[in-house]
Amino acid sequence: MHSPRSPRTLALALCLLVACQSPTSDPALSFLTGADSAAADRTPSAAEPINPGNFPGGSRNRLFPLIPGTSFYYTGEDDGVPTTGLMTVTNSTKVIIGVTTIVVHDQVWNDGDLVEDTFDWYAEDRRGNVWYFGEDVTQLDHGQIIGHLGSWEAGVAGAIPGIIMPAAPQKGKTYQQELAVGVAEDQMKVVSLDATVRVPFGTLTGCLRTEEFTPLAPGVLDNKFHCPGVGLVRGVTVIGSPEIYSLTRITQP
Repeated sequence: MHSPRSPRTLALALCLLVACQSPTSDPALSFLTGADSAAADRTPSAAEPINPGNFPGGSRNRLFPLIPGTSFYYTGEDDGVPTTGLMTVTNSTKVIIGVTTIVVHDQVWNDGDLVEDTFDWYAEDRRGNVWYFGEDVTQLDHGQIIGHLGSWEAGVAGAIPGIIMPAAPQKGKTYQQELAVGVAEDQMKVVSLDATVRVPFGTLTGCLRTEEFTPLAPGVLDNKFHCPGVGLVRGVTVIGSPEIYSLTRITQP
């Protein structure tokens, strides 16, 4: 699950696993189109279809569980304003470039006023990587729609999916999370694989700590924490306008 957040921001080439290596040699890239990974010698272009057969459905990634009917509740502050967030894995699906994605409903309130209402589209591949296929974002001000900044969909206007959570994150590695040029270009760098996090939900160990950033907002850096069997538990802006949110409770079907 992405996060209760300010409107997000995306890249042209499919550089999905890029830390200190050429993406053209990464086996994950040929896996996208169903090719033999041993023969991978180039980066697929946005025009090449992803093989839907590599996305069998289900949820196995313990850092990013996608169990329909599960809701995650968050509280925090955004530049001094109290915030609440609700993220629900719905029972709805959406087919994008041939892949059946799970629809996640993400809502954010600032001081009781709904300011963002988003539908995110995710799918997990058979290796356990969770892919991000886009989002339908609506910004509001006291009930009035004021924009759709950050909306994108893989296969539309050259946008292609990114990896929101790898099956086996590698410390020091950077992953491209979303890929629509000039709209959403978020990246994630793995900082720690064994962080301890204390939030209202509880004290959690063995958590993934990441840094998130985007070339569209070079003066902003976020830290996020995902914990095994739970998912996203905490987010904090460490460079930029102060924002923090923490998991308070989870309801399950």
